[in-house]
Amino acid sequence: MDRPTEQIEYETMLLGRHSHLVAEPVERDDRLERSGYILLSRVRVDGPMTIRQLSDAFGLDPSTLNRQTSALMRAGLLERIPDPDGGIARKFRITAVGERRLDEHRDDIITGLDKVMAGWSGDDIAAFAGFLRRFNTDIEHLTGRPWPRP
Repeated sequence: MDRPTEQIEYETMLLGRHSHLVAEPVERDDRLERSGYILLSRVRVDGPMTIRQLSDAFGLDPSTLNRQTSALMRAGLLERIPDPDGGIARKFRITAVGERRLDEHRDDIITGLDKVMAGWSGDDIAAFAGFLRRFNTDIEHLTGRPWPRP
């Protein structure tokens, strides 16, 4: 690995592998799957969305999103509602249970990250967060799929 981008590729591959391991272990079986966590996070930030809007946002086929949203609805985490703006297509909105589960899962991840970075200085953590944000926003710029940030 001579080039820094080769090192970044390798480390981001490992980050993807480790990301689910960072979350604080819990004694419940209702842990969100990665796709559900991401989808619920997007709907929370953007508000109610149609399958078409989700497809555009994620760059995924509508059939994939139909499966994901159906699973989240069966779990009581998403609900279908009429378009608040009067459109024909129905939209998906996060439920109160979905909000709670998303918050719990996010808290578990943050607790795990706090443990991983316990020996880091505040400046190092802030710098790492800044570089991750820059990396992600540059990807979003290249793909034309910006992720809204709260």
